[in-house]
Amino acid sequence: MAYHWQAKRFDELTTRELYDLLRLRTDVFVVEQSCPYPELDGKDDHPETIHLWHAGEDGRVAACARLLAPGVSYGGVSMGRVAVHNTYRGIGLAHAMVDKAIELAGRAWPGKKIEIGAQEYLTAFYKYHGFRVVSAPYLEDNIPHIDMVLNQT
Repeated sequence: MAYHWQAKRFDELTTRELYDLLRLRTDVFVVEQSCPYPELDGKDDHPETIHLWHAGEDGRVAACARLLAPGVSYGGVSMGRVAVHNTYRGIGLAHAMVDKAIELAGRAWPGKKIEIGAQEYLTAFYKYHGFRVVSAPYLEDNIPHIDMVLNQT
């Protein structure tokens, strides 16, 4: 299936796009996962942050991810806030989005490794995309996580 991806930096987002991105992230990470945490972490509006998303047929954000420049969260590029609306799960959208995020990171920051703090249950998902585990499991916001890295060539 072909997806129409949009990628913008913070200053390029419309108010509606920003609202829809933050709504999906809050619905998934705070509400679904019962995890109160500081969703607005001051990194969304960094001048190099790239917001990636796909809108569903209703025009609302169906899936999103955030790419952070080297040095913002990790020494390398960081990919995070990867979320898919529950009505769009199980159709390959998350895999397509991670592929697109890796492609965008390679264009924006060529040759830089991508570092993520993944929820531990997604280890196999990210390994499928070439990431490798580089830490022991740890708790973040009371959810088991693991650090992973993808070296871009």
